[in-house]
Amino acid sequence: MNPAGESWRVRAEIDHGALRHNAAAMRKAVGDHTGLIAVVKADGYGHGGPAVAQTLAPFTEQFGVATLGEARAVRAAVPDKDILILSPCLPDERKAVVDEGFIPVVSSTAEAKAYAQLAESTSVRIHLSIDTGMGRIGVWQDDAVKTVRDIAALGSVDLESVSTHLPVADSDPDFTAEELAAWDRLVAQLRLIVPGAKFHALNSAASLKVPRLAADRIRPGLALYGVSPLPDFQKLLRPVLALKTRITLVRDVGPGRGISYGRDFITTKPMRVATLAAGYADGYPRQTSNQGAQVLIRGERCPILGRVTMDQFMVDVTDLPRDVAPGEEVVLCGKEGDEEITVGEIAAWAGTISWDILTRLGKRVVVQHRDFWNRG
Repeated sequence: MNPAGESWRVRAEIDHGALRHNAAAMRKAVGDHTGLIAVVKADGYGHGGPAVAQTLAPFTEQFGVATLGEARAVRAAVPDKDILILSPCLPDERKAVVDEGFIPVVSSTAEAKAYAQLAESTSVRIHLSIDTGMGRIGVWQDDAVKTVRDIAALGSVDLESVSTHLPVADSDPDFTAEELAAWDRLVAQLRLIVPGAKFHALNSAASLKVPRLAADRIRPGLALYGVSPLPDFQKLLRPVLALKTRITLVRDVGPGRGISYGRDFITTKPMRVATLAAGYADGYPRQTSNQGAQVLIRGERCPILGRVTMDQFMVDVTDLPRDVAPGEEVVLCGKEGDEEITVGEIAAWAGTISWDILTRLGKRVVVQHRDFWNRG
């Protein structure tokens, strides 16, 4: 956060009241008997992992991260919570994972043995991933029963949890239904082998769409940050991130003038053009160039003109009052008045996904953590 009174060019506002609302909504969706693993990898999807973890701690049983470094950062913020490392650790990271009490993911008996050999006086807790269609990590589902039996027979290993990952929960309901049906049959077998393990499969989309299929825990990520992978459920959530920049220059431009690199946009009439203090180095996607993207100024949608550059881009303010001037705030993502530009809109303009937009914020962005929803 920038010191009080210091000027800023691009600012991300993180609403912790909205975080609490979304966590409560996810818990309500699946009921009181299902735990919640809050996924805070990639620095909390770009929202600030440690700060997000502190806010979500009362709602969660565990946190999910991708790397040892992320695990350490979240542990420093919430020392009393278990932390799952959801991506495979490198061989030279395993000793630290064991010594520091994190729960690593494994995809084979060989990985489990490697961790067992590092455990000294106590057993190491591990988390087994099963591949039911994602094809990224995990033991293939047909080999899962044997693998679980082999791991259960190892000394110095506690199989704390078993999970799968749904690859198309937000886009292919038929495949997902078949995948979850097969998963439930497999879980029934595995519970007989490791009755103390916790099972989880549902991500944000599946937790919202088929909460009745939640097992012991759910593993939401995107929904916690107020973006539903399924548009029908967006009304249950509150966006956590607002991204703003400022006007640096306003100019009157005549017809036949090129705007930005490549001269992709040529004015056809006199226009009033504002230059903004943000660019793709700050995380605003260059791919939105010439795709109908817009920003909000004084609650009005203003089209982006030409290409987004590294540090700046231009917008059309011809229809706004003449007193629009440098220093004025511009909403890149978020709500102003009756208008709102969502993460999903920006993703659509950029030809990408909401996850990509949230996790690309640059280091120059000033991050402000506040509790907007609970203001008196």
